[in-house]
Amino acid sequence: MTSAETATTAAPDARVERRAKRIAKHLSSFAAQHGGHADGVVEYVGRTATRIVVVGADGAWGDQVAPSYAVGRRAAELAGLTLHDDFEGELGLKVKTGPYEWKRMAGIQI
Repeated sequence: MTSAETATTAAPDARVERRAKRIAKHLSSFAAQHGGHADGVVEYVGRTATRIVVVGADGAWGDQVAPSYAVGRRAAELAGLTLHDDFEGELGLKVKTGPYEWKRMAGIQI
């Protein structure tokens, strides 16, 4: 393999790592503010985006959008999230919703 081929194949991985580190900082900050640890699910949103849903140890939740599944998955790993395959069962039971969420959900149904 030539040095040009090596640089070409390494560039996407470096880009994924940079983007993932940036997102991981936000995820780590969220975890620190909400009990020191967080669980997460990495979900496809469409062809060009991935959503990382994160649930803190205290039940607070949020999300981050990544430009690809690879970036989202790597960001979750770098942040030390406990990853789940889906947002059901035990993880769903951890989520605490407040008045804001209930108001928003009711508004959508009306």
